Amino acid sequence: MTDAASPPNPAADSANIARYLPRMAAERPDQVAVVVGGGRNRDGKVIYKHLSFAELNQVSDRYAWGLAGVGIGRGVRVLLLVPAGLPLIGLTFALFKVGAVPIMIDPAMGRRNLAQCIEECAPEAMIGVPRGHLARLVFPRAFRTVRRSVMVGSHYVPLGDVNLADLSVPVRSPFLIEPVVASDLAAILFTTGSTGVPKGVLYEYGMFEAQIRLLRALYQIEPGEIEMPAFPLFALFNVALGATSAIPPIDPTRPVACDPAAVIEFMRDQQVTSTFGSPAIWEKVTDYCIAQGVTLPTLRRVLMAGAPVPPHLHERFQRILSPSADTHTPYGATEALPIASASGRQVRAALAERADPTAGTCVGWPAPEATLKIIRISDEPIPTWDESLVLPPYQVGEICVKGPSVTKAYVNRPTSTALAKICEGDAIWHRMGDLGYIDDQGRLWFYGRKSHRVETNTGPLYTEPVELVFNQHPAVFRSALVGIRGQGSEVRGQVPVMIVELRKGMTPKTTADRERLFSELRELGATHPMTAGIGQFMIHPAFPVDIRHNAKIFREELTVWAEGER
Repeated sequence: MTDAASPPNPAADSANIARYLPRMAAERPDQVAVVVGGGRNRDGKVIYKHLSFAELNQVSDRYAWGLAGVGIGRGVRVLLLVPAGLPLIGLTFALFKVGAVPIMIDPAMGRRNLAQCIEECAPEAMIGVPRGHLARLVFPRAFRTVRRSVMVGSHYVPLGDVNLADLSVPVRSPFLIEPVVASDLAAILFTTGSTGVPKGVLYEYGMFEAQIRLLRALYQIEPGEIEMPAFPLFALFNVALGATSAIPPIDPTRPVACDPAAVIEFMRDQQVTSTFGSPAIWEKVTDYCIAQGVTLPTLRRVLMAGAPVPPHLHERFQRILSPSADTHTPYGATEALPIASASGRQVRAALAERADPTAGTCVGWPAPEATLKIIRISDEPIPTWDESLVLPPYQVGEICVKGPSVTKAYVNRPTSTALAKICEGDAIWHRMGDLGYIDDQGRLWFYGRKSHRVETNTGPLYTEPVELVFNQHPAVFRSALVGIRGQGSEVRGQVPVMIVELRKGMTPKTTADRERLFSELRELGATHPMTAGIGQFMIHPAFPVDIRHNAKIFREELTVWAEGER
């Protein structure tokens, strides 16, 4: 379906997800598609900028005509270095319309990681803000494949071949969307890099389509809702779902730095009904709400992903949301999302059944169209699927998934692809790199990253259940299990060490206070057979964590630190 004034579009029924925008422009032309704050007026009220679906479609058409005019079209890999907001959404849809392949990369991943990831993707064009173009001067090798460039947000054209404002010119006819099939490459998205350099994930159009179906089926997001995406990519799904994207006052590269009062003001002003973001955001927002007695009655659902969700967040939201609303924990990864989900009520019920923290974190039942299995732990490639790999209920192993939203490969990382993918005929199983088990009700329980397990002389220890035990101590903000080299020829395995980051104001002031804390932690560990043998503890001032979610702990760095401190 196309705009009412448009000629028939031959791609309207193709697999190109850009087709959803002209469809919504025809069906819901006046509904706000995107809203973002833009400063304050004299009364201190936020000034909001809006684009309706009809206006957003026109903007993306103008961009599409302009991009096609400078040779950015079908199959061209385009590096997008544009922050979340109005230009990014319009540009992304324009790139899909012309059949180009946007490379969605997070500039906050670090300079060296950024350069390596760009070089691996070999972009032929780039669209970026001035800071992104300046990176071309710093890392010329990484950008050596770029032949065409577009400047965003500045008229200083020498940093780019052309300015976006010059491309966005009025056009007389809608842009005809490039026809594609489900197996065509649609985009390259990046992992967070919590266990190494971020990896580029090759997304096909059919995978995006499957994600749209899954989100609709799991969460019943209805046309006309107001959705606040703290993950910028989710704004693209909102168009397909017919929901308004309310871009929050949150820097997606530094979510923990958000101002909870500003976030709440935004949610109230826009009457937000749904939101998707990192637990790090909701730690701050819910803490503020509880302290100030704030409720969020318009909010129907809160989706939290990117890191394990602590039980207290579900409990806090129960006090903040209306009785009919709930939290949800979609589980997955950049390579496969979502593959399982549970509501806050279901999580609380599961924890009531299994009150022992060493049970791990319940992440729910498999998503529609997703097949989940637990396979024996191995650090080696598994080229071909075999049912003998599969473990019975309650046995801990690696989580594997098969389904239409599962990606097939990383960009220019054959070794990583071989380690993460298992072939079963034409189907691909993705090895999540996460450990867990499935209970007798079919629920998936998360046990931590495979690469973070600690192989001791008496058997393996897993981060999630172990850390949940020590996180119960009132002084502990978060903890991290690491393994260090044993001393002496009789010690062959790793020695487990618990590193704790304490809550503000809880740091021991004397050696005696420190030893008292460690003694309390040992007593806490002794209450569970899994943690009873852990005897070494350290205090770290501030854990190194991933930028995107501010929750995935870089345990590799903590291991090096612990080795140096002992």
